[in-house]
Amino acid sequence: MKHLFIESTEFRARLVAWYQRHARKLPWREAMDPYRILVSELMLQQTQVATVLGYYKRWLDRFPTIRDLAEADEGLVLQVWEGLGYYRRARNLLQCAKIIVGRSAEQFPSTIEELMKLPGIGKYTAGAIVSFAFDRPAAMVDANIARVLSRLVNTQEPIDSPGGKRLIWELAERFAKGTNPRLANAALMELGATLCSPRKPLCVLCPVKAFCAAEDPESLPRKRARRAVQFMNESYFFAVQEGRILLERRVGRRWQGLWTLPVLCKAPDSTDAEASESAFVRVRHPITRFAVELSVFVREPPKHLAEGQEWKTLASLEDLPMPSPHRRALKLALEAPQLKGKFDVPNPDIA
Repeated sequence: MKHLFIESTEFRARLVAWYQRHARKLPWREAMDPYRILVSELMLQQTQVATVLGYYKRWLDRFPTIRDLAEADEGLVLQVWEGLGYYRRARNLLQCAKIIVGRSAEQFPSTIEELMKLPGIGKYTAGAIVSFAFDRPAAMVDANIARVLSRLVNTQEPIDSPGGKRLIWELAERFAKGTNPRLANAALMELGATLCSPRKPLCVLCPVKAFCAAEDPESLPRKRARRAVQFMNESYFFAVQEGRILLERRVGRRWQGLWTLPVLCKAPDSTDAEASESAFVRVRHPITRFAVELSVFVREPPKHLAEGQEWKTLASLEDLPMPSPHRRALKLALEAPQLKGKFDVPNPDIA
C-alpha cells in the first residue's frame, strides 16, 4: 500500500506532540458540545478564522443553546449573522436547530450519514462534527488538510480533479482511523493553517518534515485553471418620503429575507439622458467569482410600492437584517452632499 507514513505511529505522535505545544487557542476547541462545533464549522465555511472569532462569541451570547436558536425568529438570526455573508449558512443553522430540537430528547446526530441529511452539511462538515464533537474516526478535508496531504505525498495531480480528490480523501480516511481522531485531525488542520501555508511554508519548523516528499512545496497543491472573474453591475435606487427610506425585502436564494435598497428597473421609455446618468453612490464587493459594483441612483418616491417594499424609519435601520454592501451604500447615500437640502433627513450612524 502506498503512502504508509499516513498510518505511522511515529508520524502521528510527532504531529500531535507539536500541536499540543503550539496550537492556537480557539474557542470552539475548548468544548465538545456538538452545537458549538456545528456553529463554528458553518461560520468557518469560506470565512477566515480572525473574522469568525467575534461573530462566534456574539452568536453564542444570543443563542447559547440549540433550543434558543431553534425558537428564534429568522429575522433575528440574519441580523446576528450580518456581515459574515453567504446568508444561506445562517438559514441552514436555523433549520438544523429546528430539526434536531424536534427529535426525541433533542438527540444530536452523531454519524456522517445522519449529519449529511441536515441542510448545509456536506461530507467535510459532517466529518468535522463526528471527529471534534464525538471523538470518533471520521475523515475531513478542508483547504488546509488538502494542502498538507498533497505536499506530503508530492502529488502532481490537481486536487480539484476527480483523481486528486479521491487520493486526498483516501489519505484523510486512513489517517482518521488512528487513535485520538479529534486531536489528530485538529493537528493536521493546524499544520496547514500555520506552518504549511500556501506561500512560503515554514518547512524548517515542520514536525513531520522527515515524512514529506514535496520537492517544491510552494508549487503544491496543483489546481485546475480557474475561471476568470466576471464583473457585474447592479442598480438600486434611493428614495425618501416623510423621513422614511424605501427598502425591499428580498426573495430568492441570494439575500433571501434581508432588506436592501429597491432594485432599479430601467423603464422601457427611458431617455438617453437617463441611460447615461451617473450613480451618486457606488459600492464594490465580491461574490465567489464575481466582482459586483452596486450602483445607487436618487429617485422620487414611487406612487405604488412593489411587493416586498416598505417605508422604514431611520431609527429602525439598525435592527433590520441587511447585507453589508447595502448597509454601506445606504450610509454613503445619507452622507452624500448632493442630497443636502433635497430631503429633510438627519444623518444617522447606521454603521
